[in-house]
Amino acid sequence: MWVRWSGQELGVEQGDTLPGLARLNNLVRSVQTPDFTGVTFHEVLAKSALNRVPGASSMPFTWTINPYRGCTHACAYCLDPDTMITMSDGRQKPLWAVEVGDEVLGTEPHGRYRRYAASKVLAKWSTTKPAHRIALADGTTIVASGDHRFLTDRGWKYVTRSTSGVGQRPYLTTSNSLVGFGSRAARAHQVLDEQYMRGYLAGMIRGDGMLLTREYTRRSGEQYRVNHFRLALADVEGLNRTRTYLEYFGVDVSTFRFAPATTTRREMTAIRTSRKAHFDRIASIIEWPTAPPSGWRAGYLAGVFDAEGSCSRGVLRISNSDEQILSEIERSLEAFDIDFVREPARDNGVANVRIRGGLGMRNAFFSITQPAITRKLALIGTTVKTTADLRIVAIEAIDGAQELIDITTTTGDFVAAGVVSHNCFARPTHEYLDLDAGDDFDRQIIVKVNVADVLGKELAKPSWRHEPVALGTNTDPYQRAEGRYALMPGIIESLAASGTPFSILTKGTLLRRDLPLLAEANRRVPVDLAMSIAIYDPELQQSVEPGTPSTKARLATVTAVREAGFDCSVFLMPVLPYLTDTRAHLDEAVRQAKAAGATRIAWTALHLRGSVKPWFMQWLEREHPELVDRYRSMYYGRNAYAPKEYRAWLGERMRPILRAHGLGREEVDPTTGGVRSSAMGFDARSRSVRAAAPGRVPVPEFAEPPNPDALF
Repeated sequence: MWVRWSGQELGVEQGDTLPGLARLNNLVRSVQTPDFTGVTFHEVLAKSALNRVPGASSMPFTWTINPYRGCTHACAYCLDPDTMITMSDGRQKPLWAVEVGDEVLGTEPHGRYRRYAASKVLAKWSTTKPAHRIALADGTTIVASGDHRFLTDRGWKYVTRSTSGVGQRPYLTTSNSLVGFGSRAARAHQVLDEQYMRGYLAGMIRGDGMLLTREYTRRSGEQYRVNHFRLALADVEGLNRTRTYLEYFGVDVSTFRFAPATTTRREMTAIRTSRKAHFDRIASIIEWPTAPPSGWRAGYLAGVFDAEGSCSRGVLRISNSDEQILSEIERSLEAFDIDFVREPARDNGVANVRIRGGLGMRNAFFSITQPAITRKLALIGTTVKTTADLRIVAIEAIDGAQELIDITTTTGDFVAAGVVSHNCFARPTHEYLDLDAGDDFDRQIIVKVNVADVLGKELAKPSWRHEPVALGTNTDPYQRAEGRYALMPGIIESLAASGTPFSILTKGTLLRRDLPLLAEANRRVPVDLAMSIAIYDPELQQSVEPGTPSTKARLATVTAVREAGFDCSVFLMPVLPYLTDTRAHLDEAVRQAKAAGATRIAWTALHLRGSVKPWFMQWLEREHPELVDRYRSMYYGRNAYAPKEYRAWLGERMRPILRAHGLGREEVDPTTGGVRSSAMGFDARSRSVRAAAPGRVPVPEFAEPPNPDALF
């Protein structure tokens, strides 16, 4: 935990594992901590923060910043990774998507009671160990290790009794009930599903939008028709989601300030279009379906709630005067077995559909529908009450070891699957590794602890020309270590305050932590964001990039970036010959990226340079020996690039796929060095953009690195 960082230092001598560091006069200390087993952090005082790209490079940017050298994208776990965690804003995320720095929902004692409170995630770790399945009377099921603890009607209890030693500990039995609101076995619908998007737009636009056709007469007496679409909201989250979904269906809208803030009303922003083709497309999208699928119903409820819903003092209501809208709300709630009642209409004809069943039913609604507007979801300050039937009906051991995850939070607990769950602290013991050059990249991390201060001084110099700066060109700025050191907020603030445009390329979902700060920076300077997502086969992705966030988690980050109001590039880099270059894989990759909200895609073939080649070939010999001869024939001798013929073949394969998904040519933004529209591919020797550093297998970079001597 960050608050105990100094206390966890294990007395590593300077230069013990990297003798070269001992010759530097800027090494502060080397630290090992149980939070990052097997990783040594070498904290240094950087002499400079800005690194100039070599003059011979053809990169579209001149400067880079690398707060870390090496990458901790590696991940000991006590809950199933798919366990839904309630965040502090009322939303739910699967545990695998929760990052260090996120705020989850925890609890705090208040006299005889507990209240829900915001709880910051301080650490996250994983392991493989035996697990148990706990079944509750309301249908909730939880997969957890025997060492995990839950809050019951009789206090904190472990899942199972102690399996070793003479010590006794309280453990769960079928006579216990857990504390919380349960999950009712509800699972969040995939927001990226096209039917969900159609339903959301129907609920939002029918609930609060305007589709208007008017006839006008010219001076000549000729009649003409004008079509107007407009949606005005005070909550930009709902507006941004609507705009993103409309763009997915090919509808471009403009954004404008609709009404200024007053003493009694918040500022309102709106989107609009008057193009007939777009007007007709919107009308078609929001038509009532004859047999709505569940995805459409979930989206419809989310959209109409964002447009016309409220959640005050724990009471969730959706208001409208249109009978068809109200009836469709009721039918959709019935489809998900959510209890409700329609309250009598007021004098103005407006009626409320009110959700019944307390926090359990309210959170089932949020879990199923996933609304966009955060302020309507908050649970902070609410008294912890058990409204669902959370009696334990079965606890059974699961055959074999399971991959499990746990987190540490500031309150010492969090809400998992709708029940109050304790921090586990059962971590694997520290292991000292016989490191080689490949593992050093993962395990020996240099941290420039003063990088933000040094950067601020460099940017304040009169000689600074405010040229674009790129982050993520060498090592990932949002690797796991960033959750502890939090260097990026200071870097972002320094760049924005100095008027310096910048771009960020990352594999790390921790980027979401800084989206509000990045949005503020984007008001002052151009900011370009990109996610590196190269592999869309889960098994292959974990083999090539062990410990990095999953493809699913990164795609969810793309959506979060878009909903924050940014464009978002996806770097399909590198394409691995004979592994990820099939038409099916590439088409699925582009489809998923586009569905997540990607506004452009950049791609290139695998590039193996220098010491990367033998390290990659070791992995290939271990995992895909049948391909070794093919790769040797392609990347023979000192040849770092795929043969020209292969790159041409790959281009012919990619171009129609990109066109089919509505993605066109790329443009490099001279203000940030980032890609500004859909890429048709990059030649590594012309204007390539380097991918973020990978996990254990160092998939190649795409530009000459800065001079290592300049990094300190």
